[in-house]
Amino acid sequence: MTTPHDLDDRLRADLAALGVPERRRDLGEPMPDGGSLTGAQMLALFDAQLTSRLLDLAGRWLRGFGEGYYTIGSAGHEGNAAVAAALRPTDPALLHYRSGAFYCLRAAQAADAFPSAPPAPLSADPPAPRPSAPPARLPADLPDLLLADPPDLPDPADSGPVGPDDDASSTSRDERSESRDASRSWHESAPMGAVPYQDLDPATDLALVDAESPLPSDADRRGDADRRGGGERRDGGERRDGGGELRGDSGRGGAGVDGGGPPEEAGVEAERLPAGAGVAVDADGGATPGVPDLPSPSLDDAYAAAARDVLRGMVASAAEPIAGGRHKVFGRADLAVVPTTSTIASHLPRAVGLGLALERLRRSGPRADGDPEAVAWPPDAVVVCSFGDASVNHATATAALNTAGWYDHTGLRIPVLFVCEDNGLGISVRSPEGWVATTLRSRPGIRYFAADGTDVVETYRVAAEAAAWVRRHRRPAVLHLTAVRLMGHAGADAETAYRSPAEIAADVARDPLLVTARRLVAAGYAGGEELLARYDERGWQLRRIAEEVLDEPKLTSPVEVVAELAPRRPVRVSRAVAGSAAHAAGPGAGARAEAFGGKPPELTGPLTLAQSINAALADGMLDHPRMAVFGEDVAAKGGVYGVTKGLRDRFGAARVFDTLLDETSILGLGLGAGLAGMLPVPEIQYLAYLHNAEDQLRGEAATMRFFSRGAFRNPMVVRVAGLAYQEGFGGHFHNDNSVAVLRDVPGLVVAVPARPDDAAPMLRTCLAAARVDGTVSVFLEPIALYHARDLYAEGDGEWLAEYAEPGAWADRHVPIGRARVYGIGSAEDLTIITFGNGVRMSLRAAARLADEGVGSRVVDLRWLAPLPVADLIREASATGRVLVVDETRRSGGVGEGVLSALVDTGYVGAARRVAALDSFVPLGPAAHQVLVSEEAITQGARTLLAR
Repeated sequence: MTTPHDLDDRLRADLAALGVPERRRDLGEPMPDGGSLTGAQMLALFDAQLTSRLLDLAGRWLRGFGEGYYTIGSAGHEGNAAVAAALRPTDPALLHYRSGAFYCLRAAQAADAFPSAPPAPLSADPPAPRPSAPPARLPADLPDLLLADPPDLPDPADSGPVGPDDDASSTSRDERSESRDASRSWHESAPMGAVPYQDLDPATDLALVDAESPLPSDADRRGDADRRGGGERRDGGERRDGGGELRGDSGRGGAGVDGGGPPEEAGVEAERLPAGAGVAVDADGGATPGVPDLPSPSLDDAYAAAARDVLRGMVASAAEPIAGGRHKVFGRADLAVVPTTSTIASHLPRAVGLGLALERLRRSGPRADGDPEAVAWPPDAVVVCSFGDASVNHATATAALNTAGWYDHTGLRIPVLFVCEDNGLGISVRSPEGWVATTLRSRPGIRYFAADGTDVVETYRVAAEAAAWVRRHRRPAVLHLTAVRLMGHAGADAETAYRSPAEIAADVARDPLLVTARRLVAAGYAGGEELLARYDERGWQLRRIAEEVLDEPKLTSPVEVVAELAPRRPVRVSRAVAGSAAHAAGPGAGARAEAFGGKPPELTGPLTLAQSINAALADGMLDHPRMAVFGEDVAAKGGVYGVTKGLRDRFGAARVFDTLLDETSILGLGLGAGLAGMLPVPEIQYLAYLHNAEDQLRGEAATMRFFSRGAFRNPMVVRVAGLAYQEGFGGHFHNDNSVAVLRDVPGLVVAVPARPDDAAPMLRTCLAAARVDGTVSVFLEPIALYHARDLYAEGDGEWLAEYAEPGAWADRHVPIGRARVYGIGSAEDLTIITFGNGVRMSLRAAARLADEGVGSRVVDLRWLAPLPVADLIREASATGRVLVVDETRRSGGVGEGVLSALVDTGYVGAARRVAALDSFVPLGPAAHQVLVSEEAITQGARTLLAR
C-alpha cells in the first residue's frame, strides 16, 4: 500500500532528482510543447496540485489523532486543476470528492491569481527566432473559438482571471537549499503526514507553527527580492527601475542580475559565468545570464484560502464557508461551486437540469420577476459536473447521460460538460478495460473527448477544446480523463488486499505532480530543488492553517445543526400570497382574464379537486413568470387525469412541456431549474413511480440548503398523483399508499389536499414558500378524489367548492402545518384525525355516528410533514378520545407519527388507530380487504367510545 509517508518520500526524492535546467525560460513565455499554456500558468497549476496533495496528507494526519473526519482525497486526480483552468470561474461546477486541485485552481481564478496568457507584442516586427524553442502555436485540431473572439462568445483564453498575486515574492534558491535538510520528509517538514499529533514535541515541533515560526516573513521575502533585482515589482511579473523602464523578468530576478543592462554588459557578464550556470530566455528571445528564482507562494494567497476551506471541512469547523461543519464538501457560492454530497453521480441529473434551465433562461432574456434570492448565472455559462469511472454504471449517471442525449436529439440545447475521472477502480472493484471509454463514446448526442488526466498540458488542451465546443454549440459533451489513485480509496483502505505492488508502483510513477514538475524543469522554468522547496513551503503553510482551524468552534447544539435545514418564514409566505392576490386583482387582472378566456375560475361555479388544482396552477403561472410545469404527458395530453389540461395552450411549450419517461430525470430537471432561479413544478405521474427516484428528493433536493447554509437553493413543488381507492382501475402501481419515505426526509414539506377549496390555497402556499424560503414540497393529490362531486349522497354536490377570487386569497390562506376541523353534531364526544381519502370517509362515518347521538370533530391534517401538532393536541384534548384514520400502511404509516406527536405533547386521553394492512394494494375488489373502509372507521369509533 502507498502510505502518505511513502508517497511523500517518493515525490520528494523524485523532485530533488530533477536537477536544474540547462537554460532558463521566462515564466511569461508559452510552454515549448504546451500549446497556449505559459510557464506562469503551469506554475499556478502546479501550486493547485501540490496544495491539493498536501491537503490529502493533512486529512490523514488530522485523522491520526482523532481531529479529522474525512480522508477521501484527490491524490492521483490533481490533473483536474487543468479542467478548472479551461473553464471560467463563473461556470457552475458540481464536483465529486476527488476535486481538490480543481477547487484550489478555481479559487485562484476567482481571486485573479491565475495568470493570463501574454499579450500580443506591440511592435510590428516579429521577434527574432529562438533556436532553443520553436514558436508556440495552438494545435491544429482546436476549434476556431480558441483562435478568435467571436462577437457572441468570448475566447476561452479569457476563461480565467488574469494577473498573478501581487504579493507573491521569492526566497533565493541558495537560501532555501541551505535551510532545508535533503532527507527531511513530509512528516518532518510538514508534520501532517505520518506522525500522530500526540507524538509531536511541543517544545520544538509545535513551536514551528506559532507566531515565532521560522518561515520567512513577507518582509524578508520582499527584502530578498529587492536585494536581488532592485526596483519595484508591478503586476506580479514586471519591475520598473528608477528610470521608469519596464523589464520583463516575470518577478523572478536572478542572483544579482536584472536582465535590463545594455547588451554589451550582458555579454561581459556571460563571459564571467562559471560552467553549468543557467541562461534565462526572455519574451523577446534574448538570453540573460543567471538563474532566476521562482516567485514564492504568498502566505495569504488564493491557494491558502482554498486550503483553509478544505481543512475546515475536514475538522467539521462551524466556520467552514459552505456547509458550516455539517459535511466536508467542495462548495462556495463566490466560486460558483455547488456543493454535492453524492459519491455516486446523483448530482448529474441536477447538472443536466441546470444546463437546460440556463439555456431556456438565456433565450427568454432578463429576469422578469426580480427574485433577489436567486443565483444569477451568466447567460453563456457552461455547467461542469465530475464523477468517477465506477459511477458511470450508476442509475443516476445513466439517467443524466441519457436525458442529455435525448434532449439533444430533439433539438433542445443543454450546455453541460460531463467530466469522468477514470482511475480504473470503484474502491476495490475494477472497471473492465475499455468499458468506460466504450460506454461514454456510445452515448448518442454527447460529444466525446479524452485526455491523459495525469498530464496538465494535455488535459488543459483537450478540456479547453471541450469547454469551447460546449459553450459555442450549447450542446453536451463528456471529457474522459484517465487518472491514477494514490493512497487508496480512503484512510482505512488497505489496497494491498486487491492490488499488486507492481500495479501500485506503476500508479505512483504516473503521479500528476511529478509529471507537471518534469514539464516545468524540461521547459526551463524551474529546477527540481526549487519545486521541492515550494512543496515544503506550502506544507508548512498548511500545517499552520491546520493548527488554526483545530481551535475553531464546532456545531454544539441541535438548533445550530438544523438552522439552515428548512427555514420557515410564515409571515413572509403569507405576505407573498397577499402580494399575488393584489397583483391578480390589480395590474395582472387583464392578463388573468385573457389567460382564462374571459371567464376566470371563480365565475365558473363549483369545481372539482382536479379543476381547482388546474386553476391554481394557471394562477401560479401568471404570478411567477419563471414557473414551469413539466412531466410525463402533462403538455399535449393535459395529464393522465386532465389536471394540467389547457396549460400549454395558455402559457406555451417553453413553460409547460412533456419529458421523457424517467422520474429521476424529471426531478433532476426540477433541481437544476430551481438552482437556476426558476420555480419548477414537476409532476410524477403516480406515487409508486416516485420510489424509482426518491434519492433525488432525499439526497439532493432536501440537502441543498443544509449543506450550503442557504447560499444555494432549489425551490420546487413536486406534484404527485397517488393514494388508493380508484374505482375500476388500479393494482399496486396506480393505487400506492406508501408515503413513509417522504415523511422521513428532513425539511421536506408534504401536502395532501382533500377538498377543492383547500387544494388551491395550499398550492399557493407551496409556491410562495418555494419562492420565499426555497422550500421543497411534495403536493400529494388523491387520485380517487380528483373528480369526486358528492359527499353523503349521489348528486348532493357537497364535495365541490367555489374557487376563491383573488381578493379572498389572503383571508383563505392555509399556512404550512395547519389543520382543518369539521364539527359534526355536538362535536364533543370524539376526535377523528385523518387526511386525504380518509377525510371523505370519516365525514360520512361521523354523519352515521351523529344519527346515533355521537358528536364528532373531524380533523383534516392537510400537511403530513410537518404535522399540525398544535392543532392535534388542541382537538384531541377537547374530547379526550382520538381515533386516527390512516389510509397508509400500519407499519411506517402516518398514524404512527400522529400518535407519537400526541404522546410527546402530553395527551393522556384514549386513542385508537384504524389503518391499512401491511400489504401492497391488489387489483379489483380484493383491494377492499386491505384498505380502510367507512365501516372500519365506524366500528373503531364505537369500540373507542365503549371503553
